[in-house]
Amino acid sequence: MEFYGTLGDHCAQQDIIEKLFRVGMTGARVNLSHTSLTQCAPLLEEAFWPAARQAGQENAHLILDLQGPELRVGDLPRPISLRQGKEVLLGEGGIPVPQAILRGAERGRQISIDDGALLLEVRRSSPTVLLCKVLRGGPLRSKKGLSLLGADVDTPTLTPSDLENLALAGKFGVTHILQPFVRDRRDIIFLRQTLAQFGLEKVEIMAKIENYQGCSNLEEIMEECDSICIARGDLGNTMPLWKLPGIQKDIARQCREAKVPFCLVTQLLWSMEQRPVPTRAEVSDIYNGVLDGASSLMLTGETAAGHWPVQAMGYLVKTANEALKAV
Repeated sequence: MEFYGTLGDHCAQQDIIEKLFRVGMTGARVNLSHTSLTQCAPLLEEAFWPAARQAGQENAHLILDLQGPELRVGDLPRPISLRQGKEVLLGEGGIPVPQAILRGAERGRQISIDDGALLLEVRRSSPTVLLCKVLRGGPLRSKKGLSLLGADVDTPTLTPSDLENLALAGKFGVTHILQPFVRDRRDIIFLRQTLAQFGLEKVEIMAKIENYQGCSNLEEIMEECDSICIARGDLGNTMPLWKLPGIQKDIARQCREAKVPFCLVTQLLWSMEQRPVPTRAEVSDIYNGVLDGASSLMLTGETAAGHWPVQAMGYLVKTANEALKAV
């Protein structure tokens, strides 16, 4: 079984990454929504790969999580406080958002931001600006993910920055690509053709299922990718949260039946970003994910931004290994 962490400020030192490997981590994710391979060069060359060698993980996986068709808030000079019940402008003269959001939003449509931490409702729309009411408020920072709930937004499979990063992937030893918001087989085919152009035919594609299109077209996606990633963050934004466990179970079942490996990610040990010990619900979630057939588990903020990255990886590995005894 594979155990992945996400690289970030809180685990950017060689000694911490080595400790992550020694407690069971087998590879790491680089989230390219907030950085680039060029910017990550010192971390990868001077910390990640040396730590892997020192810990005896010569076959460590390095996973690039592309931007893909994900929609994000633009650059803000400073965090903005969105107050519940107040109105806010998106677009021209307000918070910068992609044109696809402006084109697709209609009156009454809801916009989820930052994995549902913030929620807006469109009151008026035009080609250049949206007037929204804040249904769920809080601080808004640059580059947070956007989701137009209940709508399919037309966006390209790969962004220009994705292509720039893929051109460098071989140089940095990338082994896997996480492709966000996969909609159907065409997204996978396009990525695989692009990888071939860069001489990356051996790099494996992990298709992230995080919208209704991906769920509906799961069978054809499984035929083209190397593995599935059940990405519960944005997937949970597309539906009431109480429906998410059933969707996760159904994807897992289909993967088992098709003999396609799948990875489980998002908030596996979310409380450990702030606490040294997880909740009982979190370890039960991990245990049940392994019983459902997950071939890999991935931590995100727990290692990238959390205060207890090594402890979180330890709990992940130990809980999963305990579950494997019951399989």
